[in-house]
Amino acid sequence: MDPVADARALVAERFPAAVAAYLGSGVLSSRRTTTSDLDIVVVVDRPPAPFRESLRWREWPAELFVHDHLSLPEFFARDTRRRRPTLARMVADGVALTDRDGAAALYQDQARAVLTAGPPVLTVAELELCRYGLSDLLDDLAGSTDDGETAVISWTLWRQTAELALLLAGSWLGTGKWLLRELRAADPALAAELVASACHPQRLTAAADQVLERAGGRLWAGYRASAPPAGRS
Repeated sequence: MDPVADARALVAERFPAAVAAYLGSGVLSSRRTTTSDLDIVVVVDRPPAPFRESLRWREWPAELFVHDHLSLPEFFARDTRRRRPTLARMVADGVALTDRDGAAALYQDQARAVLTAGPPVLTVAELELCRYGLSDLLDDLAGSTDDGETAVISWTLWRQTAELALLLAGSWLGTGKWLLRELRAADPALAAELVASACHPQRLTAAADQVLERAGGRLWAGYRASAPPAGRS
């Protein structure tokens, strides 16, 4: 199976008037597996965009991310605010499948500008919340006597430790396998240590404390977060 040819045929059949379309690079990389899918971003010039759809095409699982010229930059901005540039990566690193009047290159330039600019700067409030959350999890882990709860606490601690390290480094976040990929790119030594410590609570605790020290150490007693009064946004 040829992922580029098959993705191009899918776009031609479903979106013959597409302005631009891209095949995400994951299926074309060394990370491709037997379950890899065709991640396809399509830009059209009329409704019903934006929408997302999953389907089967020529034996491939395929994910369609359909946008128009307004929703594409809007979703770039949404992803930037949550520090997970999923759509921008697919466009910036993807293979152009169709192009009308140079639109594919234009949108790729926009996506690459998003990635180059990087995520928002970590605020003091966000940093303190991360420190508080990790400190609370470390206390829970230290006192856990239930194997199931220990496993759940450990995974949550693992994820939040990785996320704090990425935030401190000014790096993008990720979910699932992308969390580890982002961490490996930003801090290979920490990524290797966290992988090795996944089933070892004491070793995981040490790794979490190491990251917390970069942020100012544990924070629990004295932490305070204010919310707006009821009825105010």
